[in-house]
Amino acid sequence: MPQNTNSRQRSSLLRKNIAASFLLKGWSAVIVLLMVPVTINCLGEYNNGVWLTISSVMLWIDNLDIGLGNGLRNKLAAYLAHGEEQRARSLVSSTFAMLTVIIIPAMLLLLALVMGCDTYGLLNVDPARTGNLDQVLMLTVTLVCTTFVFKLIGNFYMGLQLPAVSNLLIVLGQTLALIGTYIVYRSGSHSLMHIALVNTAAPLMVYLLAFPYTFWHRYPQLRPSLRLVNLREARGVVGMGLQFFVIQVSGVVLFMTANILISRFFTPALVTPYQIAYRYFSIMLVFFTVVCMPFWNATTDAYERNDIEWIRNATRKLRLMTVGILCAMVVMVAVSNIVYAVWINGSAADIDIRMSIAVATYIFILIYSMRYSYFINGIGKLRLQLIFTTAAAILFIPLAYVAVHWTGDIIWFLAVMSLVNIPGLIANRIQFHKLINGKATGIWNR
Repeated sequence: MPQNTNSRQRSSLLRKNIAASFLLKGWSAVIVLLMVPVTINCLGEYNNGVWLTISSVMLWIDNLDIGLGNGLRNKLAAYLAHGEEQRARSLVSSTFAMLTVIIIPAMLLLLALVMGCDTYGLLNVDPARTGNLDQVLMLTVTLVCTTFVFKLIGNFYMGLQLPAVSNLLIVLGQTLALIGTYIVYRSGSHSLMHIALVNTAAPLMVYLLAFPYTFWHRYPQLRPSLRLVNLREARGVVGMGLQFFVIQVSGVVLFMTANILISRFFTPALVTPYQIAYRYFSIMLVFFTVVCMPFWNATTDAYERNDIEWIRNATRKLRLMTVGILCAMVVMVAVSNIVYAVWINGSAADIDIRMSIAVATYIFILIYSMRYSYFINGIGKLRLQLIFTTAAAILFIPLAYVAVHWTGDIIWFLAVMSLVNIPGLIANRIQFHKLINGKATGIWNR
C-alpha cells in the first residue's frame, strides 16, 4: 500500500479516535467531579482520605505486569503493520498467560501481608475512626488482582490503534462505580467496605463482559489460546515490557505515592484537599492524554513504515496545543477558589492558593514531558526515559522527607514533585528531536 494512503488512513483513524475519546473523557471528567462530593458526603473527610490512600496503594498492582501491557500494544501494532496476524495472535495468547502466572502468587502474597501486618500503623489510620481496614484491604486486593488480567483487553485495543475503545471500557467502569457509590450514599450505610466494593467490582464487571465480545465476536482471529502460548514471543514482549515496567514503577513512586506520603508526613485529612486540587487541574492532563494516547501506536505504525514526515506534522499540532493548555491553566489557578466552593459546595474548599499553584505547575510539567514521551514510547527508544524516571523516583522520597522535615509545609513537598521531573522533561525533548532528525546515536537511540 502506498505511503500516502497509509498516512491518510492513519490520520483518519487518529482523528476518529481523538473525537470519540474526547466525548468519553468528557463524561469521565464529569464522573470524577460528581464522585468527589458524593464520596466525601458518604464517608466524611477523614475516611475519604483513607479510601484515597487505599486507592493509591492499589495502583501499585497495575504495575505488576512488568510492562507487558505496553509491550503488547507496541509489538501488536508492529506485527499488524507487517501483516503478521498469526504472530499477533500468539503474542496475545502469551501475554495473557504470563499475566495470569504473575498475578496469582502476587495476590496470595499481598493477602498474607495484609493479614500479617499492622495496616493501621502502616497507613497512619486511627482504628477508632476507621473500622474493618484489614477486610477492606483484602477485598480490594482480591478484586483488583482479578481485574489485572482482564484489563489487558484495553492494551489490546490500543495496539489496534483503537484507544477510544479502551477509554470506553474505563468510562463504563467509572459510570457503574458512580452509580454504586450513589446507591451506597442514599442507602445511609456510609460504609468504607461498601465504597471499596462498588469501586473495585465495577471495572471488573465491564472487562468480564468485554472479553467474550472482543475475542469471540469482534476479533476471533486474534483470540488467545493455550496452544499458541509461545515462550519466544513471551521473551520478546518481556524485553520491551521490562523497560516499560521500570518506567511505570518509577512513575508510581513519583506520581501515585503522594497520597500515602501526605498521609504519613501530615495526616489523612490533608489528602482530601490535595486530591481536590489535583483532580481539578488534572482535567488538563486528561484532555492532553486524550489527544496524545492515539499518537502512541499511530507513531509505531508510522515508524515501522518509515513515515517520519507524518510524525513531524503531528508534533507541530501538539506544540500549539501545549501553549493553549498553559494559558488555560493560568486562568484555572485564578478562578480555583471559586470553582472549589461551587464544586465541593463549601466542604473542604478552604484550599491555599499556593497549593493550587504548586499542583498546576506539577501537572503542566507532566503535560509538557508527555508531548515528547508518547512519541518516544511509540518508537520504542526507552533507555533514557528509564534512566531519568528511575533516578527521579530514587531521589523523590528522601528529598520530600527533607523538605517536609525542614519546613513542615506541604507546598515544599509538592515543589519536590515538580523538581524531580524537570531533568526527564529536558531529556525527552532532546531525544525526540534527535530521533526525528536522524541524529540519534548511542544512548539517544536505545
